[in-house]
Amino acid sequence: MGRFWKKNGLVVSGAAIQGFGMGVFLFPHAIPSGGAGGLAVLLNYWFHLNTGFALWMVNLIMLLLAVNYLGSSSTIWTIVSITVTSLSIYLFQTLIHIPDSNVLVDVCLGSIFLGVGVGILLREGVSNGGVGVIALIISQARNTLPGKPLFLINGSIFILTASIIKWEIILQALFSQFVSTLIVDLLGKIHNDHSYSITWRKK
Repeated sequence: MGRFWKKNGLVVSGAAIQGFGMGVFLFPHAIPSGGAGGLAVLLNYWFHLNTGFALWMVNLIMLLLAVNYLGSSSTIWTIVSITVTSLSIYLFQTLIHIPDSNVLVDVCLGSIFLGVGVGILLREGVSNGGVGVIALIISQARNTLPGKPLFLINGSIFILTASIIKWEIILQALFSQFVSTLIVDLLGKIHNDHSYSITWRKK
């Protein structure tokens, strides 16, 4: 029971830290926090869907795609993660507003918080939602840190989004991903010597 509550606290903390970085520093400048964010921006652009709803929908679709590979425990923890992140984004955007902020400073700060949050989640074997689910599966299958596949998948989505909308925001997003994935891998190395865990469903 103690182990459960410890993991619960870390998952909630990681998701909230991620939501803080996204809601306070990245989203005010319309900078996608990852591949799911880029897809949400495209859905908003094409179909005028609310960005929050679009992000939630993309996360759930990615989770459904991966459910055959994830055990029930990992699936439940991921649902907790994306729910706390979404609520945190809403609350932080409502409660905190930084006037006259510098976009470069905000990108750097937002990326650090994002990386810490995602790193905590992946360290616990829990995806941060979206393409993080796919990155976690690839990292387990190839026995490598999840930062590289996460960066490659997100980068591809950013390039697609850039070709449709505009390059400035996406270049900032790519920089954000570079910084945040460095933090993700740093936390992975510090915690358990390059090893991330995930519960697989038995077939």
